[in-house]
Order: sequence, then structure tokens, then C-alpha cells
Amino acid sequence: MEFGDYPAERERIERGGAAKYHQAAAAAGKYHARERIRRLCDPDSFREDSLWANPDPTLPADGVVVGTATVQGRPIRLVANDSTVKAGSWGARTVEKIIRTVEAAQLEQHPIVYLVDSAGARITDQVQLFPGRRGAGRIFHEQVRASGKIPQACALFGPSAAGGAYIPAFCDIVAMVDGNASMYLGSPRMVEMVTGEKTTLEDMGGARVHCEQSGVGHFLCRNEDEAIASVRRWLSYLPSNWTQPAPVRAARPPLPVDLAASIPASESAPFDMHDFLDGLVDRDSMLEVQARWAGELLTAFARLDGRPVGIVANNSAVRGGVLFSDSADKAARFVSTCDAFNVPLLFLADVPGFMVGSAVEHGGIIRHGAKMIAAVAEATVPKLCVVVRKAYGAGLYAMAGPAFGSDACLALPTARIAVMGAEAAVNAVYANKIAAIDDPATRERFVADKRAEYEADVDLRRLAGELVVDDIIEPAHLRDDLIARYRRLTHKDRRFSDRRHPITPV
Repeated sequence: MEFGDYPAERERIERGGAAKYHQAAAAAGKYHARERIRRLCDPDSFREDSLWANPDPTLPADGVVVGTATVQGRPIRLVANDSTVKAGSWGARTVEKIIRTVEAAQLEQHPIVYLVDSAGARITDQVQLFPGRRGAGRIFHEQVRASGKIPQACALFGPSAAGGAYIPAFCDIVAMVDGNASMYLGSPRMVEMVTGEKTTLEDMGGARVHCEQSGVGHFLCRNEDEAIASVRRWLSYLPSNWTQPAPVRAARPPLPVDLAASIPASESAPFDMHDFLDGLVDRDSMLEVQARWAGELLTAFARLDGRPVGIVANNSAVRGGVLFSDSADKAARFVSTCDAFNVPLLFLADVPGFMVGSAVEHGGIIRHGAKMIAAVAEATVPKLCVVVRKAYGAGLYAMAGPAFGSDACLALPTARIAVMGAEAAVNAVYANKIAAIDDPATRERFVADKRAEYEADVDLRRLAGELVVDDIIEPAHLRDDLIARYRRLTHKDRRFSDRRHPITPV
């Protein structure tokens, strides 16, 4: 090839696949891989690596675009499947390009973003790409090595098939485009062959399935621009790597919400914790993670006086705020992410405890609950627990109660802390006596007296006197108190335990 031909060859490679594949993608509301990169990254910041990966003219760049860029002024590495080239499938050079990118991101200590739209491995090239030391499995090995060192984000625009589905699974967050994105280990045709089940791609592994049922997806997005924006915003709360502090932005006042008035007088009356948070955190700073999954527990990034915090809050508006297996898993993953990347944690407790019954026991709720409690105990970032209303039973433990290394356990005047609520406790202890009282009025007085005794025993002022809670805070003063406490904890000693790693109850 003459030197003068290189610009034309570069242009041909950058175009990707044939025009008909570009047209089909556009008809489905999909951008080309290079357009996705342009929309994700700062203008003119992308520098491509390994453009010339495959000399085969039908496989430009071997179907994947990799390189460096900046997002909001900070360096990143990125991987983008080109679905116009063999449906974004993987060949041997595709795999090598991805491995090199993950390795480089770790060496440079920069976040990595995967823009995924891939039909999986090319079966015809399996010997070259699948089993070897630099085969596809090495991608996942490197992702695991990178986990907790650098942020890993995935925007999923199309399929992520078979083994390739583990790229999103090993990322810290996954933004999925509704109607186009999917993750699955076996195609519907393969599923029918193996199991006899007839299903569709959307029903089995579509964006709504993973964002609402399986919990693999974190953000359900209406289109590709929203998915890209979700990734950009998520990155804004995190440092570039585990050694750096979380980035600080300009402070903003919260929305004008009367926090005290937002809390119902009755502990059994549901209320939406989102409303409370609107009046607590910086205006427009909250980014909820996995909002559509296990809604009884709210996990979100937000800012207090410009500083990022990770929020774990019970939401009694959904299933009474009771903790289930999914909500325990959701919390464990979120707490671990915040702890890895130096984001302080704020727990807002309004929890009657973990769910009970044979169905949840058969589903391993003790194991899932232990996973959440372990993550909370192991987290060494600044941790503050605020009991908004009730914190009963192991719910107190799971929400970073006094025994779990919280730097402070605060209570609002509406708080109740006990093994269980007064009504349940009286029924548990005095069930036989209550049943033996024939006169309804006498029975009612007996129950009322026992409830009063129980509530006096766990009176909030008494708990403060016993140093169970560190302070009783009026809701109007809570924001200022939290800001001051987090500032004091900026240089907290984060040593916890000498060991190789915990045995997590997964």
C-alpha cells in the first residue's frame, strides 16, 4: 500500500460495516459506536488504539473500537463494540484489544467504560479466541482484578450474549436501553433446544427484566442518549481510582421541604423517603441506583454541601420498607461500591426488620441478610446512621446501627429502636394471657398497659442516656449536623482487619 493510501484506508475502517447495517441500526434508534463515543466523551478528546487490528476488509478494527478520552475533564479508557461489523461479535483481535484496554486502565488507574452491543463470540474463530491464556476468559479475569481499584461502567445498547454477558455483570453499574438492550447466556433458540422452553429475547433477558427483576441492570433508559448521560453522571460522584477522594462540586441548598412535616406521626403509615431526601441533600444532586428493583430499599448517590455521599434508606412506601433478599443484595453491592471508592455512607433507617415466612426462608433470606450486614460491617468510609422512625430487630444491624462501626448513630424525635414494635412484642410475650381474658374491655386495658410498659422501656431519651444513640436531632437541623460530621471525618483511619479477604456469605 502506498503511503498516500493510509488516510483513505483509515476512513474506510472508521466507517465500520456496510451501509445497510448502519441503516438498520438507525431504524432501531441506535447510534454507531463512534457516535456513542463522541456523545460520551469531551470534544476532540478521544484517541484510538489498535485501529488496524484486522487486515480483513470485512472486519474493520475487528469490530471493536478502543482508546482513551476524557469525560468531564478526567481521563478514561473505553471499549465500544461496532455492531455494523459482524453484529459486534468477537474475534481473536477483538478479545486482545479488550484485554489490553482493561490492563492499561489498571496501570493508569483510570475508569473504564464499556459501550456494549455485541452478538458474542464468533464460533468459527473459537480456537483462536476462547480457550487460551489470552482468550476471552482473560477479559473477565482482568475485570475482577480491576474491581474496586477503578470504576467500571457499562452502557448496554444492544445484545450482550453468552459469555459476553459477563462484561456488564462485572461492571459497577449497567445502563440499559429499553427495547434494544439485552443480556443472556443462551439465545431463545438455544433455550428451546436445551430445555424445551419457548421464550423471546425481551422476555428472557431484556432491559426491563434485568432492571426490574434480576437486578443485573442499574438504570433503565429510554434511549441511547439517556444511557450515556447516566454513565457520565455516575462517574461524576466517583474518583478516578481507589486512592483518590470523591470529587467535590459547588454546594447547592436543598429543596424547601419541611422535613418534620414529611414524617407521618404513625410509625405504620407509609411515606416516601424520596420526599424526605429532597429536603436533605443538595438540590438536584440525587442519582438513584437500581430504582426499579427492590424498591423497599433506596440506594442513591447525592451531595451534601457539594460532597458526595452514598445513601441507603428504607422506603416504607414500598412493601412497608421491610427488607427482602433482593433489597439485602442491592444494599450489599451499593455499600461495597461506595466503600471501594471513598464515598461516605448515610443510612436512613425506617425498617420493621427482615421479612419472615417459609417462602423467604427457603430463598435463603438469612444468607442474603448476612451479606448486607457483612458489607455494612466491613465498610470503613465515614458512616452515619440516622433513625428516622423505626429500627427494629436485625433491621437496626443492617442499617449500620451502633454496633456496626458507625461514626455516629443519630435519632430524630420520631425514632423507635427495639427488638420489635410494641404491638408485636406484647402479642409475642402475652399471647396466652390475652387469650385467657374474656372481658373485651379488660383485655384492651391489659394490652394497652403492657404496650405502655414496653414503650417506656425503649424510650428514646432512655436510649440516649444509655449511649445507644449519640444525639437526638430535630429534622430542621439534620442537614447541618451531617455536613459538620462528615467534614470532621475526612481523614478517618480506615484500618479494619488484617487478612487476605473475608468469606462473604454469598
